[in-house]
Amino acid sequence: MTSDDHEPSRRKVLECLTWAGTGVLWTIAGGVPTSVGLIDGAIAAEAHGFTFLQISDSHVGFNKAPNTNPLGTLVEAIGRVQALPVKPAFMIHTGDISHLSKPKEFDDAELIISQARLDVHYVPGEHDLLDDEVKAYRERYGRGTLGAGWYSFDANGVHFIGLVNVLDAGGMGNMGSGLGNLGHAQLEWLAADLKGRSASTPIVVFAHIPLWTVYKDWGWGTEDAGRALDYLKRFGSVTVLNGHVHQVMQKVEGHVTFHTAQSTAFVQPAPGTAPSPGPLKIPEDELRRLLGITKVTFKQGNQRLAIIDQPLKA
Repeated sequence: MTSDDHEPSRRKVLECLTWAGTGVLWTIAGGVPTSVGLIDGAIAAEAHGFTFLQISDSHVGFNKAPNTNPLGTLVEAIGRVQALPVKPAFMIHTGDISHLSKPKEFDDAELIISQARLDVHYVPGEHDLLDDEVKAYRERYGRGTLGAGWYSFDANGVHFIGLVNVLDAGGMGNMGSGLGNLGHAQLEWLAADLKGRSASTPIVVFAHIPLWTVYKDWGWGTEDAGRALDYLKRFGSVTVLNGHVHQVMQKVEGHVTFHTAQSTAFVQPAPGTAPSPGPLKIPEDELRRLLGITKVTFKQGNQRLAIIDQPLKA
């Protein structure tokens, strides 16, 4: 047996798609995820550190089965945030704040999300860029950003990068008919942003569409993500947070951990299990078990990152 014969099993472990159960704490060290336990016990055991939240895919304005009131489930999600025993440093929203890019949808979302009393860092989803000339999102959330809305910032020794991958090559909104796209200008900016940073700097990248190909036929991936990931290879701790697929999924490649978040509005089918992506009709009493928020804790000194997905209903 050659050395290559040993590699496939290890590679499959590291690169396989992991369906993480809601309410499970994942501790990631050296690029390998380890399940610590269910959410209630994990919170009690969790080491204190720098914590932030991710919410995604609020789809305010959606009004069909299985959730005719996504504003109500967003209220519930923010209620979970308010009830956390330790206040997070800030919140990240990974897109699809609105469903049809209408001013009232953005207004309603802002009214509810502001109740968390946290700074919020946004990136757009394709549903946020449906208006003529793609102005509504940019005028509301794009101040101080570059290009189509990308930017970076530092917090507690971690470098955060917000990317936009829901525009086509012409700069118009992408309704998901094809893969996401970062574009040359944004990728050039990313290379410059990372240049000169120490390889020991923990990096958190957040965007709407996954930066790995979850399911190409449904457009669940980013066509030029490979170039972005090449720039990130030299860093020892990289976490990529996305939304778009409305379910918890993980993948690990070397030191890069990919994690997609639950929606606060509705569930989508597992890749390839339906004719097309879209709202999955499930019994109403099951809905809140598959919606939720994500809590991320980073402890300085040992580069341990813990991700907890909290459903609205246990």
